[in-house]
Amino acid sequence: MSIMRGLVILAFVLVFSVVFSFSKRDTVNIGAIINVNTVSGKVLTIAMKAAVDDVNSDPNVLPGKRLSLSIHDANHNSFLGIVGALKYMNADIVAVIGPYGSTLAHALSNVANELHVPFLSFTALDPSLSPLQYPYFIQTAPNELYLMTAISEIISYFRYGEVTAIYTDDDQFRNSIYTLGDQLWKKRCKLSYKAPLPPFSSLTPQDIHNVLVNIRSMESRVIVLHTYSRTGHSVFETAKRLGMMKKGYIWIATTWLSTVLDSTDISSNYASVIQGVLTLRPHIPDSDKKRDFERRWKNLSNGSIGLTSYGLYAYDTVWMIAHALDKFFNKGGKVSFSKYSPRWKNLGGLGIFDGGKRLLTNLLQTNMTGLTGPLWFNPDRSVIHPSFDIINMVGGQSWLLGYWSNHSGLSVQPPETLYAKPSNRSSSNQHLRSVVWPGNTTEKPRGWEFSNNGKPLRIGVRASASFKEVSIQVNNSNEIRGFCIDVFLAAQKLIPYPVPYEFVIFGDGHTKPSYPELLNKVAHNVFDVVVGDISITANRTKVVDFTQPYVESGLVVMVPIKKLDSSAWVFLRPFTPQLWIVTTVFFVIVGIVVWILEHGRNDEFRGPPKQQLVTIFCDIVRSLGTWSLHKRELVVVDKDRITLIEHL
Repeated sequence: MSIMRGLVILAFVLVFSVVFSFSKRDTVNIGAIINVNTVSGKVLTIAMKAAVDDVNSDPNVLPGKRLSLSIHDANHNSFLGIVGALKYMNADIVAVIGPYGSTLAHALSNVANELHVPFLSFTALDPSLSPLQYPYFIQTAPNELYLMTAISEIISYFRYGEVTAIYTDDDQFRNSIYTLGDQLWKKRCKLSYKAPLPPFSSLTPQDIHNVLVNIRSMESRVIVLHTYSRTGHSVFETAKRLGMMKKGYIWIATTWLSTVLDSTDISSNYASVIQGVLTLRPHIPDSDKKRDFERRWKNLSNGSIGLTSYGLYAYDTVWMIAHALDKFFNKGGKVSFSKYSPRWKNLGGLGIFDGGKRLLTNLLQTNMTGLTGPLWFNPDRSVIHPSFDIINMVGGQSWLLGYWSNHSGLSVQPPETLYAKPSNRSSSNQHLRSVVWPGNTTEKPRGWEFSNNGKPLRIGVRASASFKEVSIQVNNSNEIRGFCIDVFLAAQKLIPYPVPYEFVIFGDGHTKPSYPELLNKVAHNVFDVVVGDISITANRTKVVDFTQPYVESGLVVMVPIKKLDSSAWVFLRPFTPQLWIVTTVFFVIVGIVVWILEHGRNDEFRGPPKQQLVTIFCDIVRSLGTWSLHKRELVVVDKDRITLIEHL
């Protein structure tokens, strides 16, 4: 019994000494602002508390200090988030993890600037949160500039030209969509339509329905969905009912979907809804640390929730603060606050962290290896090696198509294996595995369809009073016939998709319509296309674009031919009776002129009248074909020679 009593006393003394020594450690307070009751909030809470416990149990980090974490629930409310931040400022908080969203980040970053308290967020990744404007705000996960760059390169890889974006219209998502438009433009793509949804607090199912119906009537079938997880779930459910998750559509969801897939089990019904959807997830290199923490996670979460990439970032962010504080205290730093003197008296209890600037410097000089891999910052204060996994949803499972990294672009090899090699962003070096698209097809969708509310092409046709074989209106109806029309219809049949069109008559069919006026109708968008017998000239090419000519000829004369005859006398066909009469009259006139000039000087043109007529006739005949073959000339007067030459 005495031995048992001694053991109890010894155990009590040991426990008391541990508790006493622990209580003697100075407490360093940090805070966190998240949405606690969401799935992501629960993951982040578990991860951060685990990190704080690990820091406090490590004798090499913050010796003699105890890290204390207090979590404020913003509850999707910007006002409550601001109130919570101000509450932290009254509690000697040296650093804050959060806020969760960019809306709060813009407001609280101004508070951080005033009070010199660093804010570190791995979820408020708005590209417009500039370190020049907000020096005390640090993003500890890849900025959404890189996310939108990855999406634009995926779209360019599949050679899509136009994109529609659905997003929640607040600071968390709006600025990222503008960034997406800029990145698409660099890839010679176009963000053709932006479809904003109301913020989550005021969003209704009818709002989602109206937006999707509007998008369904447009041409683009490439849709990027950038929103909250609950909103995204409703969008996909509504899209399924509207027939927008079938073959022909391309859906790209941002990291919100991969976060849902990693943290919760989805139903078979929802798995069928998101069949073929592409999504992205921050890439976390495989490591022993990561695998050990994943094994611990089941105990930490009691198997109730899955670990996400942002849970790993939350864990590493706590360690980042711990190492910065350790360096701060090792260099003689002390936690002290100066009184803040604001214009409003109600804020008089706030204090300025005297060591905030030094702690900020230590954070930006972080050089460690965490669960997410190497951790340090580039000169522009972005995290090193931003990269994403590209995931394809197939049969309720996540298929890994490849990776995107800022170093090498799209690749089927993990980015960490490529960092030692020179960067190669050429198009021939971009690769992804085969995709299963919505509709359970591996055939790449075209990416666009003719819109339901689109207008048909207006084909202008010149109703000419002449050359009716080219184009003619049949019996004042809408039917147009002719050679040019047949060529157009034959070309239209070669297009592998339907092209709605309508012929529009230009002219009344009795007068000749002006070609320049007709072409100006195209230049002024009255007609989309003109079909007809229109010659290509230099001036006309300045107004409109022409197809390749399908009839090439110079100036020609077209005459009807009744019967072909290849006899030796076919050369006489052009000589009509009228032409023979005119030729004979010219013979007589020339003969008379020659006789008058030669009669007085040439003996050959004298004698009986009959002889003189024969001489005149022979002279003219000889002059037509044998002038240069006779050594003896019948004419001797130069004027006669000139007359005969002109007659030839």
